[in-house]
Amino acid sequence: MTFPASRTAIVTGAVSERGIGRATVNYLAAQGWNIGIIDLDDAACKAAAKEIAAEYGVQAHGVGANVASEAEVRAAIDELENELPQIVALANVAGVSSPIGYLELEPAEWERVLSINLNGVHYATRRVAESMVKNRVGRIVNISSVSAQRGGGTFSKTPYSVAKAGVIGLTRATARELGEYDITVNAISPGPIDTDIMGGTLSEERKDELVKDLVVNRVGSTRDIAAAIAFLISEDSGYISGQTLNVDGGLYMH
Repeated sequence: MTFPASRTAIVTGAVSERGIGRATVNYLAAQGWNIGIIDLDDAACKAAAKEIAAEYGVQAHGVGANVASEAEVRAAIDELENELPQIVALANVAGVSSPIGYLELEPAEWERVLSINLNGVHYATRRVAESMVKNRVGRIVNISSVSAQRGGGTFSKTPYSVAKAGVIGLTRATARELGEYDITVNAISPGPIDTDIMGGTLSEERKDELVKDLVVNRVGSTRDIAAAIAFLISEDSGYISGQTLNVDGGLYMH
């Protein structure tokens, strides 16, 4: 299916200057994508959209919403659809970390992590799928984690690993159900990336420690993930669906 000349990508969790989401909207805008931003703070979303529009000469709009609330997500995407050209892509990047050990885990923390990291992906996917099905074209990319495949072993622990494993299952199931409408759904599984979700800016010592487990000589950057998202939402990736692409420096080989 050919993409429309003017197309929009929605990215959740795209406000934080050092995050994967922000790197992604910059990367996509540089490729000519119009940008829709969803994050918690409405004013910050709108400010980020304004910056992107000015820098890259694309249309951009931001809306505040908590991805853990289906009503807020639906309202945000309704607004983005009204303000921007056709939605062709969605990148579900919004997420939270959780370094609490299993035996110290309280029910509220379990609910918090799953509601944002798994339910939030479902809510955004479900809403954009309605529009993509009508238009018979779409690309959805979800962010999982190597934690899902290795059972943790990173900064975050059990509820995070469970949610991110759920994202892989959701990716496969929606890929299967939406494929007949020319919609692809894939996941990216990052390894260690230098972002604040790893517990703050990584020290050189911590980076050296992480690199020992990799087959490349550095930890990942947010641009590494942004480039992978850009590929999976491109027109040329239409024969790839239901896959999990590990962008992890060779940490997990399968």
